[in-house]
Amino acid sequence: MSLLSRVPATPPVLMRRLTIANLVAQIGIGVTGSVVRVTGSGLGCSTWPQCEPGSMVPVDHAEIAPLHMWIEFSNRLLGILVVLFAGAALLGALFTRPRRRRLTALALAMPLGVVAQAVIGGITVLLGLAWWTVMLHFLASMVLVWFSVLFVGAATEGDGPVTRTVPAAGRGLVLLSTAVLAVLLVAGTLVTAAGPHGGDPQTPRLDVPIPFLAQLHADALFLYLGTLVGLGFLLHAVAAPPRLLRRFRVLVVVVLAQGALGGIQYALGVPELLVSLHVLGAGLTAAAAAGVWAGTATRPAAAGPRTPAPAGSTAPEPATAPV
Repeated sequence: MSLLSRVPATPPVLMRRLTIANLVAQIGIGVTGSVVRVTGSGLGCSTWPQCEPGSMVPVDHAEIAPLHMWIEFSNRLLGILVVLFAGAALLGALFTRPRRRRLTALALAMPLGVVAQAVIGGITVLLGLAWWTVMLHFLASMVLVWFSVLFVGAATEGDGPVTRTVPAAGRGLVLLSTAVLAVLLVAGTLVTAAGPHGGDPQTPRLDVPIPFLAQLHADALFLYLGTLVGLGFLLHAVAAPPRLLRRFRVLVVVVLAQGALGGIQYALGVPELLVSLHVLGAGLTAAAAAGVWAGTATRPAAAGPRTPAPAGSTAPEPATAPV
């Protein structure tokens, strides 16, 4: 018997909690990154992976305010915490019995994604917070939030055949809405790239009129809402499962709240607090949309320990869990 085989299997409850912790961390690091940006602390650490040449921690620097140093450095420390959460979830998946391929693949994607994010963040610092690198940094975070939601669902599913909960037209409309959401997120990052919060006062901004980009962002929002209206009618027409309908309603509420917040933010001149709340809203929107995507299919739930059924009784049907 190998040493690894003696390690206790990960309890299902613990596995699910690890995936949820990973999801919260992925959303949270995006919000703290926005705090770095709106406070102008993006170059609080002037290099990467060190904070200052020859030092992993902030040191006195005549050209950088101590507060900016520690805000940026704290965000880097939180990045290490995200790696730890992702690593713990990966270990939990590796010791789940029986081993589940999809769960393991999503678990492996978490630390790899965080490392990729760290590299993008390092490039962002080394290029002086060029607006397009900040865009990539944020969009990569939204992708990780999306897959983190799938990871949460995978914690309670199996590797059996997929069962669709909506017809092909419904799946196609969800796919279309996801593509529009991607356009909406990109448009939002363009507004930020041209706006006042670049992470450092000296950072060149995207040289495109903000009203034009804001209108583009609003148009993408209305297009996304249109796809959600169509999706809502379809889900009710095909009698989608209650769980999927609940997820859809959560998505609609989050999107409407995010749209209202964006309008208020623009009208008030983009105050710092609302920027960070808007980033939080973006993460919640991506998470809610991923939940709807996942709810369009189920897989057989992971089999647990079986108790012999009494003589003459009928064994229950296997349960299913959302992707």
